Amino acid sequence: MTTYEYIKAKDFDRAWLNFELDLPLAPGKNGQPNPFYISRPGNPINELVDAIMAPFFRPPKFFFSGHRGCGKTTELLHILSHPEINKKFWPINFSIREETDIVDLDFHDVLLAIGSQMYRNYRKNGGEIPEQLLKQLNGWKGRVEQEVKTVLSGNSSYEFGGSLDAFFVNAGMKMKLEPKTRIELRQVFEKDITGLIDVINMISAAIYSKEKRIPLLLIDDMDKPDLNKATAIFHDRREIMMQPNCAIIYTVSSALFYSKEFDAIRDQAIFLPNVNLHPFKEPERHIIEGYDTLRRFAHVRMDQSLIDGQALEDAITYSGGVFREMARIMRSAIGCARRRKSARIIGDDIEWAATEIRNEYRRILDKNDLLYLKKIYEHNRLEYNDRLRPLLQLLAILEYRDSENWCDVHPVLKRLVNEE
Repeated sequence: MTTYEYIKAKDFDRAWLNFELDLPLAPGKNGQPNPFYISRPGNPINELVDAIMAPFFRPPKFFFSGHRGCGKTTELLHILSHPEINKKFWPINFSIREETDIVDLDFHDVLLAIGSQMYRNYRKNGGEIPEQLLKQLNGWKGRVEQEVKTVLSGNSSYEFGGSLDAFFVNAGMKMKLEPKTRIELRQVFEKDITGLIDVINMISAAIYSKEKRIPLLLIDDMDKPDLNKATAIFHDRREIMMQPNCAIIYTVSSALFYSKEFDAIRDQAIFLPNVNLHPFKEPERHIIEGYDTLRRFAHVRMDQSLIDGQALEDAITYSGGVFREMARIMRSAIGCARRRKSARIIGDDIEWAATEIRNEYRRILDKNDLLYLKKIYEHNRLEYNDRLRPLLQLLAILEYRDSENWCDVHPVLKRLVNEE
């Protein structure tokens, strides 16, 4: 796979690529921020960086969340380019999707992924594991394999043998792809969860001893499992998830922030809001700073000559200050302009893109949803309601923050809401 070049588009072919919804904005090889990275006004990531850099007695754990499409992955990757963090920490960024099945995620899977990623990342980057630690890790590996075999009366589907490197790779793959083996390994780890944590801590200590930098794990996509699984991991097993002797930023489902179980993580929680485009209850008044942010988001990816100025303003308004929605609207509008055989996006292309999104919501929102959305549209208050959490996760409702939290309906839905 070739390395992606982050260059401003001069035509629609390149612009289409640059607005890819899942385009990773990893820092450059020299540690510089990604050319497409755009910081947001009052960026909460600065609060997270300050907290990471603060003195600590034990390596800190943070719970990082935000609504779908707000830029969590981008901000995690941006942290990797921070020079002071790289001096103090050995950063390791990975997606939990790479290690296990996120539909069936369990705290055992996360702990194994933490140990596996630390070991593999350090080895991949030329780190040498002390001989004594290798013996201890191989001893633990042998006990795990024997326990799987013995406890399950030799009926295990787990394949034994191989090096320690192969063990971590294969265990992760089996956790991800083989439900039967996943259950077996969880049962074994449950019998000796302290042993698994000890392995994590020994690897962490070895890295710190050699590099004089504390491992910092930035674990992406842990916000994808549903609320029940998030609660089981971060509320029911919170103390265990705090045990690894390394710094960790866990991504967490935004649904947990709207549940009573939020108390388990509230002291170390950071929430990434959407970009404010208008003040509370003043939808016609534009916040210049917010519009400038989304304008720069478009301009670093695409030459200004490719879109009419007012069309860009309309796209920003329809995005609701959600970066992913902005990229989605721009991609749809590019496709519409290309079909018109035009070299420039106009207002009609943006309207077409907004209509497509609105039509998707027509299929899934019922009458009671629309009545609730109309109340949100009228008063903008963020108050608990059974419908609030699912509509936030659908992005039908968008949350914003000034000094206080408030919310509004997705801008494309205002026409639909007003039909009620």
